[in-house]
Amino acid sequence: MRAIENAVGVKIPDNARIIRNMLHGAQFQHDHIVHFYHLHALDWVDVVNALKADPKKTAALSDNVSNAPWGGANYFKNVQQRIKTFVDSGQLGPFANAYWGHSAYKLPPEANLMAAAHYIEALRLQAKAAKMHAVFGAKNPHLQSLAVGGVTCVKDLTPDNIAEFLYLWKETQDFVKNVYIPDLLAVASFYKDWGAIGGTTNFLAWGELPESDQEPESLFMPRGVIMNRDVAGVKMAKQEQVTEHVAHSWYQGDTARHPYKGETAPEHGDYDTEDRYSWFKAPRYDGEPCEVGPLARVLVAYGRGKPEIKALVDSTLKKLGIPVTALFSTLGRTAARGLETVAIGDAMEGWVMELVGNLKNGNTQTYQSWEMPDSAMGVGLNDVARGSLGHWIEIENKKIKNYQYVVPSTWNLGPPDKAGKLGPVEESLIGTPVADPKRPLEVLRTVHSFDPCIACGVHVIDPDSNQVYKIKAL
Repeated sequence: MRAIENAVGVKIPDNARIIRNMLHGAQFQHDHIVHFYHLHALDWVDVVNALKADPKKTAALSDNVSNAPWGGANYFKNVQQRIKTFVDSGQLGPFANAYWGHSAYKLPPEANLMAAAHYIEALRLQAKAAKMHAVFGAKNPHLQSLAVGGVTCVKDLTPDNIAEFLYLWKETQDFVKNVYIPDLLAVASFYKDWGAIGGTTNFLAWGELPESDQEPESLFMPRGVIMNRDVAGVKMAKQEQVTEHVAHSWYQGDTARHPYKGETAPEHGDYDTEDRYSWFKAPRYDGEPCEVGPLARVLVAYGRGKPEIKALVDSTLKKLGIPVTALFSTLGRTAARGLETVAIGDAMEGWVMELVGNLKNGNTQTYQSWEMPDSAMGVGLNDVARGSLGHWIEIENKKIKNYQYVVPSTWNLGPPDKAGKLGPVEESLIGTPVADPKRPLEVLRTVHSFDPCIACGVHVIDPDSNQVYKIKAL
């Protein structure tokens, strides 16, 4: 939508900007909670070890580190019994396929039991966060109320719906502050050595959540690029500096192209890490690979001196007793995700109040009409929970002539370019200590910290039938 709006020259109404921010903020809250607990926590938490915990000691630990609304010895005893039922059945359900008993796990049994309990509670909470996303978006995650020119939910802007959104927001933000962040700090305190593992060098954020029609100046999460970890030297990021390389990807040719001139011409070959071995292209900014995602956004905001982010980062570093250099790591990447959840969640209340003020003043406009030009080019830049996202469109004869997009996982998971410069994930894994090569838990920690999504960057179809195939590895 942003790419088309840029191409056709439409300026969306103020209410549309606010509602989009509210919906996007809800997605950040939902996505980051799910990532921490359900996609990443079991890289640090040994659930089976929780069976050795003393529920009374776990209750005392929980009271000491968090303000969770549930707890007590009986509560944790019941959770422990549920885990035992999973283990005794031989099928661990949601806890299956992990490397239980691995020597790299460091949490004591009571911390493992507390984290496992919060994993279960987060399953319930994320459903409510998804419902918040649906109040003005109709469903989660693929919203139905977004349209080029604004949003289509004007009739949903009732006092009851706004109150429901606020209620769900508050419950979610309370969980973030009283459970998620304390759990993050508690786990991190046992894994401080990971503040020196899994780092990358360059960082890019297109920025997100505009607070006026002036972009990028008004972005709540600012736009910027950091090279060679020089946070103080953060510079404005410009889309003209983006190119995509295919020298090590299964596409025709080896020419680096800006997305406006991008081509997607697949040409499968042998799997050869010295030649071509990936369906991902290799995005570069000014010729350099860049990590995108929560860490990049937080570093850019920190470098620009954004007070909400700087205060959170500084207090977290102080609580953990680690230096600022520890941010360039798997631990820093995981912590940044939680910290920006707090900052964005806090800002959401102000956006709701801004919307309420507009409605009270009789401003109910949520859409601006527009006309398709004969020809145009446009770019849409934003930052989704997973990282920087860019769409580029060329219109000719009122139709799409070319459309290219560079998604977060392409930035992070792309292979080397023609010059041999590694992509961020590959760079981050160099030097990772692995205690057991047959159970590479340490590798998973870093890869999962990027929140990878292969399906976001590569889709496999039958070119004849257009059928999408599901492949299960046995």
